[in-house]
Amino acid sequence: MIKKSRSYWLWKAFFFLFCLIFFYHIWILGQIVYWNFYNPSTSSFMQYRLDILQKENPSKKIKFQYKWISYDLISPHLKRAVITAEDAKFMKHNGFDYKAIQMAYKKNLSKRKIVAGGSTISQQLAKNLFLSTEKTPWRKIEEAIITLMIENVMNKRRILEIYLNIIEWGNNVFGAKAAALHYYNISTSSLSAEQSSRLAAMIPNPRFYDRNRNTPSLLRKSDIIRQRMVSIRIP
Repeated sequence: MIKKSRSYWLWKAFFFLFCLIFFYHIWILGQIVYWNFYNPSTSSFMQYRLDILQKENPSKKIKFQYKWISYDLISPHLKRAVITAEDAKFMKHNGFDYKAIQMAYKKNLSKRKIVAGGSTISQQLAKNLFLSTEKTPWRKIEEAIITLMIENVMNKRRILEIYLNIIEWGNNVFGAKAAALHYYNISTSSLSAEQSSRLAAMIPNPRFYDRNRNTPSLLRKSDIIRQRMVSIRIP
């Protein structure tokens, strides 16, 4: 009788946990469907950064440099530069670049620490919109599930549009419009190939490069991006 009772409650707890996970993912899917037609005003990562800054300055009201800009008003140079820098196979894959993941795994294994990611733009979007910054196996599984949802609900143009509008580009700087104003004091549509390649090179470490805008490594990476971006197709 005791064994039956334990088994009953164990299955009940399992079923309750399954329902929680199921409805959580239904909620995420609903958000993705909604954002396919309406623009997100914030993201999980933006909220995370805001919380940190607010804790550091409790008496000060923190405001980000952020304003949405439509896809058509973003320079094609910036679109090409970002795809070149972050996900050269963006137009071809279904959300995952398995070769890049394998290369990143081998590189991290040889260095015995995480030095490369291999994440696609779609994976980065999933992480930015919904997930924490913790690097855990559970978060990677969540990232993969959400990436599949994004790829099946949104087209490549919409994925890139949201990505360019919400990623961090410096201290309190989020999105392409804020980045163009912050670094060059121009509109996003006016960004040149050189300016775009510089912005794209900043993406992996934007707060550092905001303070160190002319480091040799940034200039070198920017030059490589500019040379390669001419052959990149954009949605």
